[in-house]
Amino acid sequence: MNFRIKLFLASLFAAALALAAAGALVGTTMRRQADARVEASLVADARLAGALLDRGALPIERSREPRDLAARLDPEADRLGAILNARVTFITADGVVVGDSDETLDGISAMENYATRPEVSAARTAGLGEARGRSATLGIDMLYVAVRVEHPAIAFVRIALPLTDIQQQLHGIAAAMALALGVALVGAALFAFLVAGQMSGRVRALGSVAERYRAGDLTPPRLDFGDDELGAVARAFDASVQEIGRRLGELARDRGRMEAILTGMIEGVIVVDPQGRLQLVNDAARRILKLDDLALGRPYVETIRHPAITDLVGAALAERALKSAEMSPPRDPSRTIMVRAAPASSGSEHGAIVVLHDITELRRADQIRRDFVANVSHELRTPLTAIRGYVEALLDDDARVEDRRRFLDVIARHTLRMERLVRDLLRLARLDAGQETLELVPCDIRALVHTVVADLAPALEARGQRVDVSVAPGAETVLADHVKLHDVLRNLVANASTYGGEGSTIRVEAERADGRTVIRVCDEGPGIPEQDFTRVFERFYRVEKSRARDPGGTGLGLAIVKHLVELHGGTVRADNNPSGGARFTIEI
Repeated sequence: MNFRIKLFLASLFAAALALAAAGALVGTTMRRQADARVEASLVADARLAGALLDRGALPIERSREPRDLAARLDPEADRLGAILNARVTFITADGVVVGDSDETLDGISAMENYATRPEVSAARTAGLGEARGRSATLGIDMLYVAVRVEHPAIAFVRIALPLTDIQQQLHGIAAAMALALGVALVGAALFAFLVAGQMSGRVRALGSVAERYRAGDLTPPRLDFGDDELGAVARAFDASVQEIGRRLGELARDRGRMEAILTGMIEGVIVVDPQGRLQLVNDAARRILKLDDLALGRPYVETIRHPAITDLVGAALAERALKSAEMSPPRDPSRTIMVRAAPASSGSEHGAIVVLHDITELRRADQIRRDFVANVSHELRTPLTAIRGYVEALLDDDARVEDRRRFLDVIARHTLRMERLVRDLLRLARLDAGQETLELVPCDIRALVHTVVADLAPALEARGQRVDVSVAPGAETVLADHVKLHDVLRNLVANASTYGGEGSTIRVEAERADGRTVIRVCDEGPGIPEQDFTRVFERFYRVEKSRARDPGGTGLGLAIVKHLVELHGGTVRADNNPSGGARFTIEI
């Protein structure tokens, strides 16, 4: 049953109840008033009859017999009964009936004594008496009114009216009232139906607004809520929803900003509630700890089983003094993670926030720095030691001229090596600082390789090596910085010559692939161990563990190659030829 029907039935029931109560009250009042009017009319008729008898008093002797009196007075009773349209009865002082408009003389003679009748007794005492009762003569209920009169033979005049006449009058009134109540009830039903429809329409409109709010559309409705209580409730409801929507919007924006911050952080963040249940784990933390399946809302120890994190979270939840810890993530011992935990207050309870910093690169950079310092110290100490020794020999006056010349050549060679080392270090510093600029022009690869071969001809001839150049169609030119690409190829060819062995062939190949120019430099040396493919481009890194190497090299050539290629937006990688030897591939 919908709201409209309920409201209509409630209104109709209330109207019917009100009309029924009003009808009962009006009916009772009208019946009482009708009875009072009838009684008053009978009293007036009785007084009128008495007055007529007084004025037209008949010369009747008191000593006459009752039958003779009845014979003289009954016609007068009949005449008055016809005039008053009621039963008129004449009663003597001792209660004998001497006239009745509804009885014959024989009937009058047979009537009982009325001296004890209530209306007669009351009239004897007060002059006027009323009573209701059943007529023994007529066998119907009657209303009796008796008045005392001054008459030689008659002491009381009684007027009687059948109650059926009164009831007929009341029935007419009741029928008219019932018709009026019926019309009023129909009108009330129509009014209740209209009011219920209007109220139901407003409630449906509010319901549709609430449904739209529930769906997430908080656009303010264009409705006239009205000035009644329902309108006040609707306005309060709408204002509350708009305020809640505003706050939800602020919370959503705050949450979005927080999620954006957490997503963009390289640090891992884990939030644990006071009961030790996981509340939030960002992508960085999942990646660092290699978490595949998360059970948010479950105890964190079910997902994160690292002792260091467990100890720190327990200390944060207990609000004890906190320390950071270093650990390696599960299944990846090569990485180093710095873990910090802090209590997170939420009212009277304290959760914990764990922050994970991946310091692997910092540790690696620190190690590279240490190695770099050690390598630079070694690379400088070796020629300096040689130079110092030969200078001391030159200072010896006993040295021969030939020895002095040889000593000076050694000093010059080590000085040149130190100069190249310092130059390469300065160039790497400029590349790291982004101070090298590019001048892009079309470069002929074949001409570049021939220039490089011409520069390295003495070293190649000394080792009996040759360079084989192969340039595929379409790869003859590349847009690059001519000088920097020359340095790249010179370093790679020199490296191939160093490790290729005497009498070997160095191959330089160029081709186009996927819109890029691919250049490969291959040697016939021992190749590179697989674990060293990515490290050969580190500064001073050498594949062989001994430090014996070509004294002319600085150990920085491949690092410079990598920086110059990346400056062009390209890539360089090292691997081994299937037929043997190392292979360096450049894509620009």
